[in-house]
Amino acid sequence: MLLAILNWAAKSRDEEGRLLLESNPFRGLKTPAEKNPTRVVLTQAEYEALLHASLEMDWRFRVALVLAHETGHRIGAIRQLRWSDIDVENGTIRWRAEHEKTGYEHRTPMTSEAVSVLEEARRRNPGIGDIPLLPAPKDPSVCMSRSLARDWWSKAVARAELEPKRGRGWHSLRRKFASDLMNQPLKVLCELGGWKTAQTVLQCYQRADQDRLRKALEDRRRARSRPI
Repeated sequence: MLLAILNWAAKSRDEEGRLLLESNPFRGLKTPAEKNPTRVVLTQAEYEALLHASLEMDWRFRVALVLAHETGHRIGAIRQLRWSDIDVENGTIRWRAEHEKTGYEHRTPMTSEAVSVLEEARRRNPGIGDIPLLPAPKDPSVCMSRSLARDWWSKAVARAELEPKRGRGWHSLRRKFASDLMNQPLKVLCELGGWKTAQTVLQCYQRADQDRLRKALEDRRRARSRPI
């Protein structure tokens, strides 16, 4: 957080055009990495509980929740979608480079669940062009904020009566997406989720749970028992 603040100060200017900070004194400093970082994967049961809770919340949260689950993209990219990014005719979503952490602009196909929730968004917030898909409640000309998305997530977790779990947030849906598609070629998964490298997916997003491990061993046993 300190590095982020100093980087911001080194690029921001005051009313007279002067930089708030001439340079970041910590630039180039290596931050210590957590040996075993907590990377929570949202379970299907937890997602369904949140989905049910979303029925009693602001429509924007439900739309964002379903899009996060169906596309695997970051909430930062989802909340900044605009109607011009939705291609209904071809059934695709455009993810703009400026809203992607990797700076990678791409298009992905929409699932039927995504199409359905976008139709709901259209009924709630009709618009064309660069009008925000998920507008801020008090100012429809701008996209909903990151803090609002975070607050709604916390309220949904409480409403769904989920046990508190450190690290379970919007990003845990992205990890669920990667893990759900573990049997797909990595190139396909990277294109769908907007990852630039397969290494990132393998290291930070996919997790082979006990059920998948058991299935792999069972498949191996069956393969060995087949007559040659």
